[in-house]
Amino acid sequence: MARMKFLCDADRCIECNACVTACKNEHEVPWGINRRRVVTINDGKPGERSVSMACMHCTDAPCAAVCPVSCFYTTVDAVVLHSKDLCIGCGYCFYACPFGAPQYPKVGNFGSRGKMDKCTYCAGGPEADFSTAEYEKYGRNRLAEGKLPLCAEMCSTKSLLAGDGDIIASIYKERVMKRGYGSGAWGWKTAYKETINV
Repeated sequence: MARMKFLCDADRCIECNACVTACKNEHEVPWGINRRRVVTINDGKPGERSVSMACMHCTDAPCAAVCPVSCFYTTVDAVVLHSKDLCIGCGYCFYACPFGAPQYPKVGNFGSRGKMDKCTYCAGGPEADFSTAEYEKYGRNRLAEGKLPLCAEMCSTKSLLAGDGDIIASIYKERVMKRGYGSGAWGWKTAYKETINV
């Protein structure tokens, strides 16, 4: 069975935020929550890099390890999901996740912030596929439709890849080999003919 993964090629990302917008529109994510965000390092300086970040659907997910009510589970496609019916909104997953994926839907005192929300890899939730309850809680289930996450499909530079981890790894390996000398062969150095230590 496939192990679904994300990979963002930092040399291709142009910080257009199409992935963020696609996710919010596809799943009608409430204001204040971004299941995906673009992080830029060295903004406006030589060597600037942008990376699209979301839940990385870890093999040994730390969010699942710390959840006191075991609301996190892994699908047969290795997508890490959670049940909003079981979630108590304690926030342990928020603190355990190195990518900042689980988020509170509201700002406020403990107990008033709601249940956690996170990237679902466009795989819905524990409810029946294509049900109204699934859509209202988790958004559209594109994986059950045989499609990939919309964030990756909408990426104009194809820097954000989604799908079987082995296939993504081979695509990225091919890109790096074509660049000739690691991650600097395509991108800033080539476009601006500068030597930058990254």
